[in-house]
Formats: sequence, structure tokens, C-alpha cells
Amino acid sequence: MDPLLVDTHCWLWLQSEPRRFNPRVLALLAETDLPLWLSVASLWEIAIKHALGKLPLPQPPQVYVPRRMLSSGCEALPIEPPHALAVAGLPHHHGDPFDRMLIAQAQHEGVRLLTVDRQLAAYDVDILWADADPEGMVQEPSRPSRSRSSRSRRTRS
Repeated sequence: MDPLLVDTHCWLWLQSEPRRFNPRVLALLAETDLPLWLSVASLWEIAIKHALGKLPLPQPPQVYVPRRMLSSGCEALPIEPPHALAVAGLPHHHGDPFDRMLIAQAQHEGVRLLTVDRQLAAYDVDILWADADPEGMVQEPSRPSRSRSSRSRRTRS
């Protein structure tokens, strides 16, 4: 099964407020053969927001995030040069640099993005809406992805 790139907001909800998800999406996420990825961009966003006092966490992010990633079987997706450079070619439908990186990574890796951010629907990316029935609201990309790295073939242990 292809990995699912989880956006920052959704990953935080999975840790503390899973009831915000559509029950069918939660059931899909519980499948053990579904690899979950959390971008290094999300780790950076969590660290910045926590340091600014905008994101309270029960532990410092350098403790909380790795522990929660390990317990949920979520792998870190590094920011590779092609990801960073792909951001330059994205239309400016969304101004958040972290979300723009997630779009670039999802496009480049050819994976679906789990999000609730409806602004991301303007991009050519496969989206699974966390708060909607997965059968009713799936956005497929209008063109095939550019490439798929060897990361997308890994599965969780």
C-alpha cells in the first residue's frame, strides 16, 4: 500500500483529538499495512510554533514528537533537494511555506496527502480529507506524479 503523507494539523489531531476525524478515515489509518509519513517540514513547524508559545505540548517537542512517531509507526519524510526546488514551481494558492512543502513532497513522491485544509484542493495533488468520508471526498491529481522515490516502497515494521 502506498504511504500517506500526514499534514501537521492532522498528525497533532491523531495524537490528541482523533475524534475530529471521520470514523472511516480513522479505520483506514488503523490499517497496519498503511505506511504513514510525517514530513520534516511538519517537525520544524511543530518546533517553531511550540517555541513561539502557539502550540502547547505535554512535553518538549524534541521528546514528544519522536516518541509519538515511534508509537504510531509514523516515519519521517526528509526534505530532499527536489522537494525544496519544486516549491518554486507551485502556484501561490496557499501562502503557508510548510503546507507548500507538503504539497511539493506529495507531488514529487506520488503519495496522497491527509489534510483538512480545503485551500490545498487548488493544487494538483491526491488528497484524503481527514474530516470527510473517504469514499465521498477523494481528490485525485489531474496528471501523473513526476517521480516516486524508493521511500514510497517501504512499509512499516
